[in-house]
Amino acid sequence: MRKDAIQLEESRLTDGESLEMPHLHERHRAFPAVFENRRHRRILDLAAGVGYVARNVRDGYAGQMFCNDISPSALASLRGLGLPVVSYTLDNDWGGFPFKDGSFDALIALATIEHIIHVDGFVQEIHRILDEDGYFYVSAPNYASLLYLSEIVLTGRTFHNPLHPDTRYEFYAHVRYFTYRTMLEYLSSFGFAPDTVYLPLPQASTTYQSIQARSPLKALVFRQAMNFFYHLSPRWSSEPVICFRKSANKSNGAFRKVIL
Repeated sequence: MRKDAIQLEESRLTDGESLEMPHLHERHRAFPAVFENRRHRRILDLAAGVGYVARNVRDGYAGQMFCNDISPSALASLRGLGLPVVSYTLDNDWGGFPFKDGSFDALIALATIEHIIHVDGFVQEIHRILDEDGYFYVSAPNYASLLYLSEIVLTGRTFHNPLHPDTRYEFYAHVRYFTYRTMLEYLSSFGFAPDTVYLPLPQASTTYQSIQARSPLKALVFRQAMNFFYHLSPRWSSEPVICFRKSANKSNGAFRKVIL
């Protein structure tokens, strides 16, 4: 993970900032609904940020929640929520995560893998600390989606403009560029088996709430359009949440799509 990206991330946060900070995404809303009936007992949220997902899981799910981050502001927020925190870097080529093999039966990595330089080691460590019956929930920007393709096709500009305040962070922070298809293929190469893809409809994100405040009609049209495209294929989603099983030989072979 680039040091300048870590500094930029910290600059976006302030000490003691509450969960009302304006960075809410639909991927946060999807938890713990995406756990369905899997009955996870020990759950680790990697790069948990200020705790949107961890708070939702703690308040709405029976499993024991653990969090990881290295940002001082994020750690302060997580501890303020009373969540167990283990702080260590996810991105190194000299050592692994500070957990024994099979320590967790569910791992969460939302908008994290695209920041990792030593990405093979990152995935190998996730595979190692997962229980044999464990599940891995991952999301990353899908650069083959309508959101990213439209910017290039319609304007000729990159979707991460280093001069635009809304995308400057991503320009410096993202070092891996996945699509929905390459994410499936990449994680499968490490022995993970795709189980379910979850597609949260526009509802609670900061972007959608802003559209709805300006025009409820536009918000409704936007939501219905995304519902239509999601039914066609998950590839149109800008950030699907994909659930993988650790043991491919225990998968039932039926890869599902769930629209939330």
